[in-house]
Amino acid sequence: MTDTPARLLSLLSLLQTPREWPGSELAERLEVSPRTIRRDIERLRDLGYPVEATRGAVGGYRLVAGAAMPPLLLDDEEAVAIAVGLRASAGNAVEGIEEASVRALAKLVQVLPARLRHRVGSLSAATVQLTLGDGPRVDPEVLTVLAGATAGHERLRFAYRAADGSETRRLVEPHRLVATGRRWYLLGYDNDREDWRIFRVDRLSEPFATGSRAAPRELPAEDAAAYVAARFAHRQRGYEAVVTLHAPYAELAPRFERAPGELTEAGPDRCTYRLSTDSLDWLALRLALLGCDFEVRHPPELAATVAAMAARLTRAASRS
Repeated sequence: MTDTPARLLSLLSLLQTPREWPGSELAERLEVSPRTIRRDIERLRDLGYPVEATRGAVGGYRLVAGAAMPPLLLDDEEAVAIAVGLRASAGNAVEGIEEASVRALAKLVQVLPARLRHRVGSLSAATVQLTLGDGPRVDPEVLTVLAGATAGHERLRFAYRAADGSETRRLVEPHRLVATGRRWYLLGYDNDREDWRIFRVDRLSEPFATGSRAAPRELPAEDAAAYVAARFAHRQRGYEAVVTLHAPYAELAPRFERAPGELTEAGPDRCTYRLSTDSLDWLALRLALLGCDFEVRHPPELAATVAAMAARLTRAASRS
């Protein structure tokens, strides 16, 4: 192998295998002389790779831990395995590794050849993962696009479904991805609304980077985590609603798959619906549109809102 850069990469790839490599075996693998191997080992050391040499009949060369992480050279199978693993961890917001897994996935996907990206996608599509907790699943492809645009300070366009079910298109300068509990959030500056917004990633679809870059804006908080925590604390000053719905769970469950809150079975023909909301009018309307009888268990303000709405509808019907 006469191409020195290519030979150095091949040598580094061999040394990353956890074993000792005799100089003669390395020379045979790379089709060069032992003297060339010794020179290449010195080149790698000059580049900062800690290559250790041992003497004796079973001696040789091996790469040891250094002060910095060297670039890993992966074969096709290794790259596919790592990408699939990162997709699994990124899609479930596992505490402690969520942000790092998305950053690593974005870097890996950027350099994967097309044939390997297809294999990763096919394997992930054919795999069902048993997840812990009740957090919504997030498409790792979406996370990868968001992470890439965030790192590159690139404006994003995407479709977004709000808590009340309304659909909008957004143009956003992404600032940071934040994982809390088992949910992902995108914190960014909404160009149309000229204000900072927090978007639940599981409600976000069709994201694409526009190619238009924006200078990073100063966040009105110490950091992204502090900003999101403060906004959540403000939202929690709303209402915790509990409602009994008089309909079978199997009938109602499909209508609540993408809705906020939690629906649980409370009997053969009865369900309990719990959610946090700061809009009692929206919740009263949603309950009315379900087409089944219901009872408000909490809070009293929701019962009053439902009664007021019923009175308005009754007056409207009497005038028709």
